[in-house]
Amino acid sequence: MERIQIAIAKARAERAAQESSEASAAMPPEPSPDYRPVEPQTPAPETSLSTPSIERDSTAVAPQDTGLQRTSAEQAWRDLPTLRIDSKKARRNLIVALDNGPEALGFDGIRTRLLQHLKAKNAKRVAIVSPGPDCGKTTVALNLALSLGRQPDQRSILADVDLRRPHMAKALGVRTTHNFADVLSGVTPFADSALRHGPNLALAMTHGPSRNPAELLQSRRAALALDEIQAAYDPTVMLFDLPPLLVNDDSMAFLGQVDCALIIAAAEKTTIKEIDRCERDVASQTSVLGVVLNRCRYMEKADQYRGYYSS
Repeated sequence: MERIQIAIAKARAERAAQESSEASAAMPPEPSPDYRPVEPQTPAPETSLSTPSIERDSTAVAPQDTGLQRTSAEQAWRDLPTLRIDSKKARRNLIVALDNGPEALGFDGIRTRLLQHLKAKNAKRVAIVSPGPDCGKTTVALNLALSLGRQPDQRSILADVDLRRPHMAKALGVRTTHNFADVLSGVTPFADSALRHGPNLALAMTHGPSRNPAELLQSRRAALALDEIQAAYDPTVMLFDLPPLLVNDDSMAFLGQVDCALIIAAAEKTTIKEIDRCERDVASQTSVLGVVLNRCRYMEKADQYRGYYSS
């Protein structure tokens, strides 16, 4: 892992030197976005589990605050149908952040850094993206969202915006006809397309591929839909599971709608050049929050934190 980090740092240094040389003959370069690499310890293949139950829960308690908007948001959250996930089946599929246990520590660490960054920047919207397919970005996004859901003072939304190959519903074992593309296009309200897990985490699924996703994701109507969701539900964090960046232009079409992006790379699969190119493309549209090196099979003892965990 240390060799991978050194290689990434070397690639960035070479890129920075090249950009500095080119800029000296033209105009000064723009400052680079903040970068904080983080590494969870849990591998994340994207697999399915059995169908959980969905029901109405009138007893959910939303985070406390004052003001008419907050009261309206509390009611909006209570009105969402609930989603209950079988924790044992979830663990078998590496959905490990349902509970506060040692396997969730890597995602809890990402959660803490994420919340600190968003608070410092007064931001809310975060994209989860990978250079290519099969990096485990959806499983990382779900675990991060579930980790956020254990924070009682935070409201979080995770939406499946991989409109060509949506995977979130399958990963949770949810049979649904919901389609987040219909929310973005204004056809369906968010309240009819989202499920609430616990009191303060909402999941917006996409059941199948959509037509012309790039055009929809960069449309004015999609931007308006996001603003409406943010105003109505007043979330602390809005996470968006995006398509692989280097496969098509869908993610580039949407990155302008978010405040920052987290890049998911797969150990022994994603190349340094792919990470470097992905960073540059993301940085051209928004801030790069960091790179998560996923699916690490071998960890050094110094990287293992289990000995410090107490239940």
